[in-house]
Amino acid sequence: MATLVEPPDGVRQRGKQYYSMWRTLFEVDAKYVPIKPIGRGAYGVVCSSINRETHEKVAIKKIHNVFENRIDALRTLRELKLLRHIKHENVIALKDVMLPVHSASFRDVYLVYELMDTDLHQLIKSPQPLSNEHCRFFIFQLLKGLKYLHSANVLHRDLKPGNLLVNANCDLKICDFGLARTNQGDGQFMTEYVVTRWYRAPELLLSCDNYGTSIDVWSVGCIFAEILGRKPLFPGTECLNQLRLIIDMLGSQGEEDIEFIDNRKARRYIKALPFSRGTHFSQLYPQADPLAVDLLQRMLVFDPRKRITVTEALQHPYMAGLYDPRGNPPAQYPISLDIDDSMEQHMIREMMWNEILHYHPHQYASLHG
Repeated sequence: MATLVEPPDGVRQRGKQYYSMWRTLFEVDAKYVPIKPIGRGAYGVVCSSINRETHEKVAIKKIHNVFENRIDALRTLRELKLLRHIKHENVIALKDVMLPVHSASFRDVYLVYELMDTDLHQLIKSPQPLSNEHCRFFIFQLLKGLKYLHSANVLHRDLKPGNLLVNANCDLKICDFGLARTNQGDGQFMTEYVVTRWYRAPELLLSCDNYGTSIDVWSVGCIFAEILGRKPLFPGTECLNQLRLIIDMLGSQGEEDIEFIDNRKARRYIKALPFSRGTHFSQLYPQADPLAVDLLQRMLVFDPRKRITVTEALQHPYMAGLYDPRGNPPAQYPISLDIDDSMEQHMIREMMWNEILHYHPHQYASLHG
């Protein structure tokens, strides 16, 4: 549980309170009362909390020493920029970012999100039965959120069960936009691609320069299969092994299906793999709704040019009765994520400070008035 503590060395800041959770010190705005820690990752600790002013439950994520690692700092900046512009019921809402006391020396960042009960990874691992209706509703919401992101010109690039938050009433929200990019179609943002391998599309495993929204569709297919089978479909140990697992399952690919591979060495590797007839998903998931199997089959297509699109997937018979295009308007304008990956730390800090100020209009107005 959260314990109210004295600040270290008596460094008490006005309007802040200090709590200790999982040996982590939280310096939070006085309006928040932390309840308990609910998660931990490479970035730091997440706790549940109540906003005294609105009585709303929220999740506070502390990113410790954000500038220690430049890649992490850029990820945080990207998430801040993106979530400020995105408002959709199937994308996590960033409600607040606490204003640090000093713009030039802050190290920790506190992000305040709407609170969800669990994530899809925990749910799949749990003994809780998942019906066809559960599966259909989860995939529908994921596709709906993705359609909105793609309409804003954003690729998520790291969809996996752990990045899909779920509530007790089965609401699903996409989170973690640290690897998201705007879709420029020229492959100029390939550099630090560290997306989880098991959900990575073949064109990324093969280092193709040109990729688009279909990479997210492949990830949805992998998640879909994991809900149906309660285990990952392609749990590769490294990149080449991942490709082997995919070819074993989908079957050997014809000449026209590997035309998209622009790297000669990568194309040779695929051609040299042992012949496989592939396995039909209806054999793998005999209990599944045949329409679910059909949609899955259209998502997990090796050639990205032949993969079903998000819009087509929402119009698939498996989604009948759920999708109403009028109730899901696209983003009003494309989002620009023009962040230079080679930016110096002081520039990242300045941009992050400006993003945080958007959540504090009074300070923003006094500084930009």
